[in-house]
Amino acid sequence: MAYLPLMEKLAKQGITTVLIKMPFNLAVFNINAADKVYQKFSNITSWYIGGHSLGGAMASSYISKNPDKLNGIVLMGAYPLSNNDIPMINIYGSEDNIINKKNLELSKNKIEILGGNHGYFGNYGEQKGDGKASISREEQQDKTVSLIIQFINDTQNNNID
Repeated sequence: MAYLPLMEKLAKQGITTVLIKMPFNLAVFNINAADKVYQKFSNITSWYIGGHSLGGAMASSYISKNPDKLNGIVLMGAYPLSNNDIPMINIYGSEDNIINKKNLELSKNKIEILGGNHGYFGNYGEQKGDGKASISREEQQDKTVSLIIQFINDTQNNNID
């Protein structure tokens, strides 16, 4: 439930959000979990997948095998595992000491949140080795939501690759 506050903020902006419980809280153990979601929400025609850290990497892996099912990918404190043509936004904090920023080179649409760190995308406490954020967790999540909403609007209006 560490990502529930972020998801609720998106939902309040009119975005249908689905938070999938992962075995052991690690997406690597259920990489195809999104497959079940499409059936439950068959009225939705535009899909985006996203994730934070390892969850973002697993979302990237999923999209590389299912590009026809998705309109875009949202990565937070993560990097794509492969290059693809799916519209992408990659959001990371300037104080993120967890992600290897050299791995962001495959990202087409990188946006740095000044003062943000790795752990503040979620609400799971401080993360060992992470940088000290100079903005609040709520401010980082609010900025993230604004960036995601803009990304979705841009892709729907064909203003982004």
